[in-house]
Amino acid sequence: MSNKLSYLNDTIVAAATPQGQSGVSVIRISGKDTENIGKIILRSLPKPRSVKLKKFYSLKGEILDWGIAVYFPGPKSFTGESVLELHCHGSPVVTSSIINEIVTCGARFAGPGEFSKRAFINEKLDLVQAEAVSDLISSQTEKSAKAAIRSMTGEFSKVVELQKEKLTLLRVHIEAAIDFPDEEIDFLSDKELIARIQACDDSFSNVIKVTSMGRLLRDGYKIVIAGKPNAGKSSLFNLLVGSNSAIVTDIAGTTRDVLRETINIDGIAVELRDTAGFQQNVGVVEKEGIRRARKTLLEADIVLWVNDIAEEKENFPNEISSLKDVKAVLIHNKIDLIADAQKLNKKARNTVYLSAKTGKGLDILLKTIKSIAGHEETEQGTYTARQRHIEALRRSFDHFKLGKKAFYDKKDGAIVAEELRLSHDALCEITGEVTNEEILGRIFSEFCIGK
Repeated sequence: MSNKLSYLNDTIVAAATPQGQSGVSVIRISGKDTENIGKIILRSLPKPRSVKLKKFYSLKGEILDWGIAVYFPGPKSFTGESVLELHCHGSPVVTSSIINEIVTCGARFAGPGEFSKRAFINEKLDLVQAEAVSDLISSQTEKSAKAAIRSMTGEFSKVVELQKEKLTLLRVHIEAAIDFPDEEIDFLSDKELIARIQACDDSFSNVIKVTSMGRLLRDGYKIVIAGKPNAGKSSLFNLLVGSNSAIVTDIAGTTRDVLRETINIDGIAVELRDTAGFQQNVGVVEKEGIRRARKTLLEADIVLWVNDIAEEKENFPNEISSLKDVKAVLIHNKIDLIADAQKLNKKARNTVYLSAKTGKGLDILLKTIKSIAGHEETEQGTYTARQRHIEALRRSFDHFKLGKKAFYDKKDGAIVAEELRLSHDALCEITGEVTNEEILGRIFSEFCIGK
C-alpha cells in the first residue's frame, strides 16, 4: 500500500470500552510514540506483556487515576505497532481526562476501526479477519458469535485460499498448453484437467452456499407481518416475540404504526415488524399507517401475509404479488375456530395454517421461514460473511464459468487463462490482497472507535 508509511506515521488513542459509567474503562494507544507517551503518563513503562498496577499522571504531575497498565512492544501486538493499554476506573470524566492528556502528549484521536485497519496494513490480519472483529462485537446470537470467531481465526480465509489454489493449478495447466502450441489440443483434452475443472466448479457452488449462510448469520433477516385488519397479525407478532408487545383487540385499525422487535430463530437474528391492516375507506391516521406498512414491505426479506381462515384464498393479494425480490409466506390464521381443521389443504408451497392464539402450526411456520432464508440446521464450519464477499465470489464464479465455456466450446487456452486470472483476482478482493483506500475506508467506517 503506497501510503502505508505516511498513514502509520502518527500515534492514535481511543477508549476500547463503550461510553458511559462502568467498573473499568480501557484506553488503547498505538503508534511510534507509544513508548514516549507511556513514560510521561506512567513515569515508567511496565515489562512487556505483563500486568502492572500504575498511577496515571498529567503533564503537570497530577494523579489522574490509578489502574492496570499493559505494554505490547511492536511488532508483537494486535496492530503490529507498539501498543499500551490503560485500565482505569470507568468514569467518563476520568476516561476523557486521561485520553485528553495523551492527545496533549502528541497522539491523536483514533477513527472508527483504525486499530483493526492498522493490524490489516501491518499484515497481522487479512481483511476478512479484520471484518470479523467487528462482526463478533456486533453479533446478536450465539451462532453468529461462533461464526465470527471462525472467520476471525482464519477459517473463511483458508476456504478462499484453497479456492485460489485450485484456480492457480488450472491456470498453470492451461498456460503450459499455450507455451507449447503444437501440443495445445492434447493438453486441453487431458482427463485430469477436465476433472480439475469440474472439481473447481463444484467447490465454487459449495463455498457460495456456505458463505451465504454466513451472511445470513451476520446480517439476520427482516420479516414483516402484514394483512387485512383483524386477521391476527398482532397476535402472531406476540406469539413470535413471546410477549404481549402489540396491543390486540377486535377493533379494526388497532395497529397504526410499525412495531419492531428482534427475535432469535435458531441462531438467526430476525427483525420482526408488525404493520397496520390493509383496508379501504379509512381516516387520515389509518391511511398513514397503511402508507408506512407499504413502505415497510419494500424493506422486507420475507413477508408473512396473515389471512383469516374464514376468507381463505389460494393466491397472494396484489400488495404482495407486485413486490420484486421479496419472498412471502401465506398464513391462514385462526384454525382453532375450524372444526375439521385436519381436512385443510396443507400442501400448498409457502402456505402455513396456524392458530396465533394456541400456537398450533408455529413449528411449521418457523421451519418454512428457515427454509426460505436458506438456513442450514448444522452450524459446523459456518463462518461469518458479508454481502461484499458474496458479490466477489459470484464475480469470481462468473469468470470461471466463462473460462469453462471457452474451454469446452472453443478449446481456446488464451481465453480460458484470462478468465481464470480474473476469477482469481475477484477472490483476492475478499482477503484484501486486491483493494483500494476507498473500499478500506468504507469497510472500517462501520467499526466502533477503539477497535
